[in-house]
Parts: sequence; C-alpha cells; structure tokens
Amino acid sequence: MDSLKSKTRRSAGNTRMEVAEYIHVDGQDIAIDMHGYLTDPDDWNKNVALKQAELANVEMTDDHWFVVNYIREQFEYSSCVPEARHALKSMKEQLGKERATRKYLYKLFPYGYAIQACRIAGTRVPLKIMLDL
Repeated sequence: MDSLKSKTRRSAGNTRMEVAEYIHVDGQDIAIDMHGYLTDPDDWNKNVALKQAELANVEMTDDHWFVVNYIREQFEYSSCVPEARHALKSMKEQLGKERATRKYLYKLFPYGYAIQACRIAGTRVPLKIMLDL
C-alpha cells in the first residue's frame, strides 16, 4: 500500500525505538511499530484514526467513535489503556444495555478491542494484550 513506508528512526527522548513503518496522513509520515500501533501517541488525530481504521478494514460508525474516543480520553488521562470491561460500562451508560456487550464490541472490532480499537485510538500496544477477554 502506498500509504505505508518502511523506515527506522530514533524516538524522542532517551530510548531507541525501531520503527517498522510509517503511515502517510495529511502530508506527514506517522511512525508505527511492527504491530501497527503508533510509536508516539501524541501523533494521533481523527485523520490518523481514519487511516488506521482503513488499514484494519473497519468502517467507522458513531458507535466505533464512541469506543475509540473513550479509549483515547482514558489514555490521555491516565497514560494507560482502559480494560474492555470499563469501556463496556461506559457503553451501557451512554449507548444502552443492548449495545454494551462483548458480542457487540466484537461486531464493531472483529479482531478484538486491544488489536483494533486501541490501535485506531492511537494508544501504544497494551501491556495486557488480552484486555478484551
């Protein structure tokens, strides 16, 4: 895909980060790791989310955006990826009981909360990749 470019670079700060690829969004190259997560969560914006969703074959609806924005807000507040159970609780409060199920969350993100929703939300790879169990 022409929106992906392979490169490596040093990340900001003292740690050395090997970047697997870059995605091209709004005239900028945004670094991603070998699993497709942003290497710098500060690079995230709505257009980056849309590019990540396109690469994951996820068509964003209002419910997708609800989950992605929830993850993003929690991540910006705590620098931690919220567990799926917390997202489901918020979904129940805002979207209703019928859409606050793991089955519905998997319908939105077929490859899982940690794999797709967190990647689209621009978080780093979750330490507990099994957040969606």
